[in-house]
Amino acid sequence: MRIFRGFHHPQLAQACALTVGNFDGVHRGHQAMLATLRSEARHLGVPSCVLTFEPHPRDYFAALQNNPQLAPARITHLRDKLAELERCGVDQCVVLRFDAQLAALSAHDFIEKVLIKGLGVKYVLVGDDFKFGAKRSGDFALLSSVGTQMGFDVAKMNSYEIPIPLSKDHLPGTAPSSALVRVSSSAVRLALSQGQLDVAQKLLGRTYVISGHVVYGRQLGRSLNARTLNVRFKPQRAATQGIFVVNVLGLSAKPLAGVANFGVRPSLSPTDKNQGQILLEAHCLSWPSSLSLEGAYGRVVQIELLHKLHDEFKYESLAALEAGIAKDCADALQWHQAHSPV
Repeated sequence: MRIFRGFHHPQLAQACALTVGNFDGVHRGHQAMLATLRSEARHLGVPSCVLTFEPHPRDYFAALQNNPQLAPARITHLRDKLAELERCGVDQCVVLRFDAQLAALSAHDFIEKVLIKGLGVKYVLVGDDFKFGAKRSGDFALLSSVGTQMGFDVAKMNSYEIPIPLSKDHLPGTAPSSALVRVSSSAVRLALSQGQLDVAQKLLGRTYVISGHVVYGRQLGRSLNARTLNVRFKPQRAATQGIFVVNVLGLSAKPLAGVANFGVRPSLSPTDKNQGQILLEAHCLSWPSSLSLEGAYGRVVQIELLHKLHDEFKYESLAALEAGIAKDCADALQWHQAHSPV
């Protein structure tokens, strides 16, 4: 997949089949849309293209109003989103910076300057709730009307629903019933915020993975008998927090079983340099013999969240913290042993 920052690039295709959106999570609804897009692109003989935005438009407006709580919790960072789009077979992705200039574009100007002149659209596929332009004034009806006039096709993808088992409120001795759930980024965020990784996996169509560079931290884990991989990424609202059973990918041929703390580390002093910043720290239950103890630094790893053990605890001492970490490691090992393939 070719990736472009903006659309003023000579290498960018002069015509395309396009879909537009934030694609946070690249969940199963997104995947169904991308499959349709690729089919239409092949039929037209043009590349499939995704137009997405960074920062998330709601991040921009939250910063504008100096109210971080208005920003959505991010399911995927840009690196992970682009990796998933590539796995879905998209030919090219255009990442537009969402700023004051883009936010002020009227719906008609967005169509003319971005879709037609910038990307040369021949076909546009959008969701059933698609809005665009300043103050979200544009919708499918407007886009379809302009498309008829300007010679490009416009199609709408209806909501994608899947059955999710209901584990509560069913009669003893009977199988849990299920409910049809609309697959959306909001639904994925809700499942992750509640620690329901199994539900999130059904909505995503895969396990939930976060990637990032391994960086040097305080190296406190060494003194607590739990060396950790400190995975740093751009500060933003996390979709989930807590202590998780994980797999670590990218350090060896096979996934490494582990346990991870994803959060703010409330047991540390308020003066700690990382206090208040969301960090992801993963401890591998066994270290590959092919890799030195310092061999992970600077590498990009993927942390696959498999099961939530509990929320973060505030321990009153380092001794209590060490005991808590030891228990988490034992619980994670037990989970891995119970769920490892036969």
